[in-house]
Amino acid sequence: MSKGRLEAFSDGVIAILITIMVLDLRSPAESDLAALAGILPGIGMYLLSFVFLGIYWNNHHHLLHATTAISGAVLWANLHLLFWLSLVPFATRWIGESGLAPLPTAMYGCVLLLAAIAYSILVRAILACQPPHSTLASAIGSDFKGKISLVFYAAAIPLTFVNRWIAVALYVLVALVWLVPDRRIEAHLSAAPSSRGVRD
Repeated sequence: MSKGRLEAFSDGVIAILITIMVLDLRSPAESDLAALAGILPGIGMYLLSFVFLGIYWNNHHHLLHATTAISGAVLWANLHLLFWLSLVPFATRWIGESGLAPLPTAMYGCVLLLAAIAYSILVRAILACQPPHSTLASAIGSDFKGKISLVFYAAAIPLTFVNRWIAVALYVLVALVWLVPDRRIEAHLSAAPSSRGVRD
């Protein structure tokens, strides 16, 4: 089963989600700084969500680049991931329009948490149909960044009702963790002789 259509479809969905988010941005009602300040939470959440979608797009590309085979389970796991990512524009709009109210902020964290869980499921589904001791399995390793992200999201959701800024700080922290370039897959592909047959 070819992975090309899977990657092309996923790329298209993520591009559409980014487009939806930017179309949801509203210009200030007035032409003064006070009006601009009123929409800053929405702009800030758009930026954060854009970064998250970019991180998923980047990691999804690297994951499939190192994948030699996919299965029906991988297709469904990928759709599961795209479902949760498709809720990012809704959660972004709600948290921005509410001015970071506790419930929308917690809901935003729930979407991020469930998307992260879905990505972990996708990784496991892909690993299940790779050859034993595959380059991808070696590159993924213990997936510390993935596990710590789940912990931060799970902690942020209840902390939203204590202080919303703690939750937002944890969301930003996860984004910063993933913004640091992760060269595991690239390094393993470069080192593995079999990687010569894998192309972008």
